[in-house]
Parts: sequence; structure tokens; C-alpha cells
Amino acid sequence: MAAPRQDAEPEAQELELELELQAVIGFNGHIHAGLTCHPDREHLIYPLGCTVITENLNNSQSFLHGHTNNVSCVAVSPSGRYIASGQVTFMGFKADIILWDYEKKELLARLSLHKGKVEKLAFSPNDLYLVSLGGQDDGKQKHIESKICGSNVLACQSIHISYCGTIRVWELDLPNRKIRSTECQTGQLKRVITCIIMADDDSYFYVGTTSGDILKLNTKSKLMSDYGPMKDKFSQGVTALLLLKTGELLVGTGGGIIALFKGSNYRSIRKIQVQGGVTSLTLRGQGHQFFAGTEESQIYRINFAEFKEKCIATCHNEAINDIIFPLWSNKRHHIYLKNLVYLCLTMLFTGGFQVRVWEIGQNTRKLGGVLKEHISAVSCIKIKKNNLECITASLDGTCIIWDLVRLIRNQMILANTLFQCVCYHPEEFQIITSGTDRNIGWWEVFDGSVIRELEGSVKGSINGMDITSDGTHFVTGGDDHLVKVWDYDTGEVTHVGVGHSGSIRRLKICPGNKYIVSVSADGAILRWKYPHSH
Repeated sequence: MAAPRQDAEPEAQELELELELQAVIGFNGHIHAGLTCHPDREHLIYPLGCTVITENLNNSQSFLHGHTNNVSCVAVSPSGRYIASGQVTFMGFKADIILWDYEKKELLARLSLHKGKVEKLAFSPNDLYLVSLGGQDDGKQKHIESKICGSNVLACQSIHISYCGTIRVWELDLPNRKIRSTECQTGQLKRVITCIIMADDDSYFYVGTTSGDILKLNTKSKLMSDYGPMKDKFSQGVTALLLLKTGELLVGTGGGIIALFKGSNYRSIRKIQVQGGVTSLTLRGQGHQFFAGTEESQIYRINFAEFKEKCIATCHNEAINDIIFPLWSNKRHHIYLKNLVYLCLTMLFTGGFQVRVWEIGQNTRKLGGVLKEHISAVSCIKIKKNNLECITASLDGTCIIWDLVRLIRNQMILANTLFQCVCYHPEEFQIITSGTDRNIGWWEVFDGSVIRELEGSVKGSINGMDITSDGTHFVTGGDDHLVKVWDYDTGEVTHVGVGHSGSIRRLKICPGNKYIVSVSADGAILRWKYPHSH
């Protein structure tokens, strides 16, 4: 094994290339109306982190990269030609809207006027105009964009729900370039509005409320015509609405109920239960099928005739902490364990941490011993191929190499950091480490001496690390949201992957060195093409 070059600097990255993102497992179900079925009836469009994903119903994916922070809203033009997406950012900073060409998957325009957050986007029926709504801290309750056609006005009227629950109809005066609003009247009824859907002929619209009922308002008179249900309101509120061509109304609720209403009595004629509060309802075609997205990051397909749900995607809705490739038997299609020693962590009653060594047989589990020298959480464990030695990394600033036969310490590495990850080189004479100090360290196993340290990230902790089976390259990920591929000997970055919007918790190179899989705090699983495979 060649010794790493001592003179390599992390800044020498002029030749670093972009890592190819191949697939994503994840769906941000917390975004209202974040799931949309494209008018071509073959693709779903949804956000995950700072990426907008277009997914063929046969599971092939493409990715729209361009946002610098989490995508907060997505809209598709009625013809399907355009996609618009908005994002969140830090308070006081401008939050971008990006207009995309759907067919070419290219960025057409970047619009930077709102501050803090873009709350909602909507296209005009003729595809020519885009309306954007700023977030609560923006100070712009409504903003009109028209980069699509090069004008600054919108030739239609629109509905706006303010944060205090006021419903307004906005009408735009084209010749005078003015926008005029009229408040809708609901009498003594006071509600907090959560969602809105407009009839195709613009004559009326429905709004859902946190109180669990639905209001119908006349667009021309700005008056409420009726509301319901009077009894049996949805206890966790109405969170999504979808109006069918037949006039029937689909209702999604915070309690995970999807109900079909017909007529003005607001009685549900059909009802199903899904997992998590419903945040998106979207039609496929004329409505023979529709899709639902939930807060639990589930996507359901529902056939209208049978009105039965089928879960077509299930994703993590919270942080993913680790990932591992199982060992599969060629003869049996299940995980096969044989003569392996596994480690797990448990907390002492004194508040410190210990490492327990377990001997796992085909039908037995036996505690082999307890290793007690760490005084803070153990963040990572790696075992040598012969199962006779392991190394543990800890937040106490130590990495300890253990003899698993005698259950004693062989060597200790000390550093001014909270170690997050450690890896053996395949030849097992060296290890690499990283942690909260953002440095990557190369160490000798024999005496624990440092070979070299270099900066691995310009900001934030490095939380995950893995090395290829031949030891020529390794990968890292952390709080900077980047997946980096490194040359082991030179210490230089060869490729960088941009796609995560949450802190990367762990990443692994698959057996055979074909893929890199990374997981993050936003619940996303990303698969990248390993760039150095032969």
C-alpha cells in the first residue's frame, strides 16, 4: 500500500467533477400540494430537500438541481410545459423561484424577489403567467411574476388566503397595471383556512379549514354560498381539496381520511384511511385515478371506481441515522449470518457508555464481554476481517483499537475533536477518521501515530465515511450536505455530489464499488454512481 502524500493540500481540487445522482428514495410529505401528477399522466413531480424530482410511474427518475435550500412549493403549468418551484432561505435573504422547462429538464429563469420563503406558486390557465406568494416573514402577501411571457401583469383573477384567515379575490387591471383585492364575506363564521380549490369555470371555489369543515364561495359576489358538514366535522382539519369534473369533491384531512363528497349536503359517500395527515391530492388524467401524499412521507394511488388505496411509495419522514448492505446467501433469499461477531452499544447506569461484544451463532446469541473505557457516546464501530480486532470512535475524542479475544485495549488515538466516523484501510495497517473538527486523519494501527491530517470540509462536522474494497478511494459526507470522493493516497477530492439538503448522517460504498448510498437528516436516501468503477 502506498503511503499517503504528505504535501497534498485540500485546496488542490481544480479537477473535481460532479458526482452523478442516479436515484432517490424520499418524499417531503410536509409540503402542502407538493405531490403533482403531470398532465402527461405518466410522471409524478415532488420535492425532496433542495431537489425537484420527476418520476415516471415505471420508477425512472430525473432531477432538477438549482435551489440552494429546501424546496417549499412546486407548481406545474396546465399544459405541462413548465414547472415552477420555490424555496426557503434565511430570514432577510431572498428566496428564489425557479422556472423549469419540463421536456428539456432545464432552468429557464431564476426569480429572486421574495424574502425568507416562497409559500405558494400557481400558473394561469393559459400557461403565460405565474403567481407567487411570499411567506409570513416576507411582507409581500402577493407577488406577480411573468418571466414566461416577458410581461409584468397577469390577465386573470386569483384567490389569496392571508395568514389571519381573510379570503381575498384579486383582480388585475391590465391597461393600468393595477391589482385590486376584495374581501370575501363569510358572515359570523370565522375560520382559519388551510387549502383552496377553484372550479374550472371560475364561478365558485372551496376552502378547507382547521375546524374540519368546507366553505363554498361565489367568485363574482365574493359571498359564501354554503358550508359543511354541520355535524361530524373532521377533528384534525381539512388539509387538501380536489374538485372533479363531475362536481364531486375529494377531501383530505389531518387525520389521514380521504373522503368523497357529492351534492350540497356535505355528506361523504366514500371514505378511506391512509397513514398520516393528507397534504396532497392530485388527479391522473380525467380522474380515473388520483394520488395522495401524506405527512408520513407515504404516496398512495387510488382507483376512483373501487375507491381503494394502494401505497406505492413509503419513505422516511425523519432523520436516517445509518445504513448497511446486508450479507445475502446465494442459496437462500434471506440474510445469512455465520461465525460473525457483532457489536452493539448500551448506556451504563453511571451515564458513561460501554461496548458490548456479542457472539452470534445460527441459533444462539451470547454476550462475550463488555469494553468500558469510553466516557462518552460511541459513534462508530468497525471490525477487522478476521473478527479478532475492532476499532471504536467516540465523542470523548478517542478512537480505541480492541483485542476481541482478550477483550482489552490494544491502542488508543487521541484528538481534539468529537470523533464521528472511522474506517480501516482494506490492508488494515492504517485507519482514517473524522469528526466535528472537520479534519480527516490518517493513522497507523500499530502505534496509533498520525500520518497526516487535512481539512475535509469548509463548514460543519464530517459524520460519515467509507472506503472502497481496494483502498484507492474513500467517501465522506457531513453537515455541509456534500458527498465527496477522495483519492486515498493523494488526499485530493475527485468528485462532489450535490443533492442533500439535510446533514448527511452516513454513507456507504456498495460491494463491487458500483454505487454510493448516502442518508441524511431530512429522511432522504440518495444513490450515486461510483465514478472510479472499471
